[in-house]
Amino acid sequence: MHHVSVNDHVVREALQSRDDPRYAELHVESRTSARKMTSKKVVELFYDVVSPYSWLGFEVMCRYRPVWNIELKLRPAFLGGVMHGSGNKPPGVIPNKFMYMTKDLHRLSEYFDVPLQNPADPFEAMFEKGSLSAMRFVTAVQAREKDGDQQVERVSRELWRRIWMEDKDITEPASLSEAAMKAGLSDSEVKEVLELYNSKEIKDKLKSSTQKALDHGAFGFPLVVCHVNGKPEVFFGSDRFELMAHCIGEKWLGPQPSRSAAKL
Repeated sequence: MHHVSVNDHVVREALQSRDDPRYAELHVESRTSARKMTSKKVVELFYDVVSPYSWLGFEVMCRYRPVWNIELKLRPAFLGGVMHGSGNKPPGVIPNKFMYMTKDLHRLSEYFDVPLQNPADPFEAMFEKGSLSAMRFVTAVQAREKDGDQQVERVSRELWRRIWMEDKDITEPASLSEAAMKAGLSDSEVKEVLELYNSKEIKDKLKSSTQKALDHGAFGFPLVVCHVNGKPEVFFGSDRFELMAHCIGEKWLGPQPSRSAAKL
């Protein structure tokens, strides 16, 4: 004999009433649970914290991690190496592109709900100071993190906030330490990362990740690689999510899926 629990009745009642505040949460949760029977598609996100468009792509992919049936793998890499290896020129060195990018980022910040603000001197921040030290630091955080990638996610976000919201340095050890502390790393963990991030091991890891991005045809970041039926589907930029969703058999619910689900 089949027994229906009180919780079953609560779930059924909530799902039948779209006005119920529990609807959005249960709708997304039920869709996610139903797909757990199928294997998750591996999605790799190659990024650099010097890239504001990477921040947009990063936040969107992190928001969709519990919504889409994917296994998101964060791949910190060095944008400077990708630009050099691909022969590409950054938009900041072409005046018209730079002017467009400044306006574009303001619009995108509002649309994606990511607190982007241009540094006082974007050229200095992006091209003179760069991000090599920062990306080695993020790579070191990832190398020592054994269970998941919560630390590398939080540290990456704090570094983006420093350069693209607070107009602060991301090159000096003290700056990197401050970002890591804000991200929740302990004093001892920060000390370990500082001892590690300039080692040959970490330099080689960052070079390897950058080369993998180039091997996928990268010419800039963010680069998202979706592995579908044994074949990599590559997407550049932060404006290809709807097409990406189509290719992996998912639904694009806008830049903030939890809010979109609440409107269904």
